Amino acid sequence: MLRLLQIEFIKLWNNRASKVLVLSYFILMILIAGISMIKVDFGPLKFHIADIGIFNFPYIWHFNTFVAAFLKLFLAIVIVSMIANEYSNKTIKQNLIDGLSKKEFILSKFLTIAVFALVSTVFIFAISLVLGLLYSDYTEVAIIFSDLEYLAAYFVKLLGFFSFCFFVGMLVKRSAFALGFLFIWFIGAEIIPYIYLSSNYSKEFADSVSRFFPFGSMWSTIPEPASRLSVIKTAAQQVGEDISGDYSIHGSQLLIVLCWTAVFIYLSYALLKKRDL
Repeated sequence: MLRLLQIEFIKLWNNRASKVLVLSYFILMILIAGISMIKVDFGPLKFHIADIGIFNFPYIWHFNTFVAAFLKLFLAIVIVSMIANEYSNKTIKQNLIDGLSKKEFILSKFLTIAVFALVSTVFIFAISLVLGLLYSDYTEVAIIFSDLEYLAAYFVKLLGFFSFCFFVGMLVKRSAFALGFLFIWFIGAEIIPYIYLSSNYSKEFADSVSRFFPFGSMWSTIPEPASRLSVIKTAAQQVGEDISGDYSIHGSQLLIVLCWTAVFIYLSYALLKKRDL
């Protein structure tokens, strides 16, 4: 496995665009910490963003994993470009000629995807831990390390999304078209059906069905964290609204994403087996 990973990272390291995108991704994740420095001092309006509780343990695990997940598009571009380069540079054919089996080729890509997801998870853990230790009102060990299941959900979410990108890259073989396909799939196969189900049945029914779609299942792994904040709840209660919800991580939802991950990897392998390279 280490040999397969070494081959992949040598390819990535020699690709300037991939290096820029990966570095940009992690720099933007670091900039999440910059949120803590935002201060508003405008006449009677004075507040420090860190004072509203977003960096309190254990809430920070929920907030940061939800926000950081939006940055995964940077690595998605790297993944589809990685596959496109294999075809355009004919390295995939050369690897197979040199003795790499098709199963090993797929495994090398999946391992790379898994490493991306794992490193991202460790990175967001480190950033969140530092921010929490600096700004959290609660620093008891039991509180600090509670709700870590959000990190597990974050890892599964990235793994599923990157596997989908890998499959689309294998299917389309061109990075620009692959990204376009992802967008078309999102609109045509998930957003439009969701709108139809919401309009003709109910939002609750549409939500329950969308949890089984690829993008819908990934979105459902981590609930939105905003309405969990006490300041938001208080503001809603003052206008007579109850915005409480279920903020827990459900193993069944993670299992759905893992099933999609297995499907995408298998379909990628099936495509490669059938193609004449």
